Formats: sequence, C-alpha cells, structure tokens
Amino acid sequence: MMLVKRNNMLFPSLMNEIFKPDWFGGMENFNGDLPAVNIKEGEKDFALELAAPGRKKDDFNIEIDNDVLTVSYEVKHEEKKEAENYTRREFTHSAFTRSFTLPETIDVDKIDAKYEDGILTVALPKKEEALPKPKRMIELS
Repeated sequence: MMLVKRNNMLFPSLMNEIFKPDWFGGMENFNGDLPAVNIKEGEKDFALELAAPGRKKDDFNIEIDNDVLTVSYEVKHEEKKEAENYTRREFTHSAFTRSFTLPETIDVDKIDAKYEDGILTVALPKKEEALPKPKRMIELS
C-alpha cells in the first residue's frame, strides 16, 4: 500500500472556491430552478412543452412582447402559525421565467396554451405563407 501526501497549501483551496460551478449561485441555481422545455415542430405549428408539475394553471403568466414569448410563475408560500413566538419559521418562494424568441413565421395572434398533467403546452401556429405548399402537377405544352 502506498501513502500519498496531500498538499494543503492555501492557494489551491482558494482557487477551488473561486472556480466552483455554483459561484454567485450561477450553474447550480440555473439547473435546479428552471423547468425543462421541449420544442417540437409539426407541419402546421410548433409546440413548446414546459415541465412544471405541482402548479396551478392560474399561476402561470404568458406574455408576448416584440416577438419574445415569456413564460413565468411565482408563488410565495407562508404558513401561518397560531402562536406568535415561534422558534422556527420558514418562508418558501418558487418562481421561474423563461423567454423564447419567436421566428417571423409564427402567427402571434393565434397562440394558445393549456396546462395538463404537469405539462404547460404552448401551441405556436405557423403563418399561412410559412406552411408547406401542396404538390401540384405542371403540364407540358
């Protein structure tokens, strides 16, 4: 068996702290709080599916501004206690915001959304001019 001596210098541990992936709450917070999204393209539309289980459909806010679709959710949970002098009280807050730049081919006036079984689905229909043209026969003269 071989023993390996570890170098306990200040500099390497300081560098490890500075370059952690969750520095400023960045990477760890990003991966944990934002819901996963699927975007499917069909012949006549796009479908944006956002996984947000345990929510209520009335709590979602869906906005379109300058061809940017923004989906957000915010709920503050506060348990009310009968006694006023408590030794522990925890506040929770859950929120997210996701924004998507819409292509010019989307008919913004016909966008529709539904929330079912923990999945928020936003239907993004294509404009008529963006739909594929039907095949036609050309006669020879």
